[in-house]
Amino acid sequence: MERVLIVSSTEKSHTMLAQFLTACGVQAQTLSALSGAEARRILVEQEYDLILINAPLPDEFGHELAQTAAQDSLAGVMIIVKAEMSDAVAERVEDDGVFVIPKPLNRALFLQALRMTRASRSRLTGLQSENRKLLKRIEDIRLVDRAKCILIECCAMTEPEAHAYIEKRAMDSRLTKRQVAEEILNTHEE
Repeated sequence: MERVLIVSSTEKSHTMLAQFLTACGVQAQTLSALSGAEARRILVEQEYDLILINAPLPDEFGHELAQTAAQDSLAGVMIIVKAEMSDAVAERVEDDGVFVIPKPLNRALFLQALRMTRASRSRLTGLQSENRKLLKRIEDIRLVDRAKCILIECCAMTEPEAHAYIEKRAMDSRLTKRQVAEEILNTHEE
């Protein structure tokens, strides 16, 4: 079940948008925010799959909130604006990955934007996961390199000998090179 934050100036419009999501087949747990400031507080506390902003809001128009939410979270962000303003708003927020939907709401257009939002969110989540893996690999390499330096200094090994030692010890003890490097660092730092 998706978590959806609906930011709208009235409870009536929140209810209408929640019903519209349900009518479009979205199974979601919705939370309401009545202003941009309230939405920002909520977004600090929790992650959402979709943020739906019904502009204008009482304390701001809403495009700033949309841009901030798109930049600071992995949520898909959609902003609903009057049809005559949609092009101007789109120019401001498209580069941040925010989808602009004109009022009055058209179910087909809304569904298309929702699908695109989900697809871009899925892609972003995949990229973030890949980024985490790469950062872990970099950290592993750094630890192994530090352990090699210690072996070179303390045990008078050459770099290839230190590398071979760590690899052999990892294979023999069925540990990762990172674990072997951590053991070496812990042993020689004491």
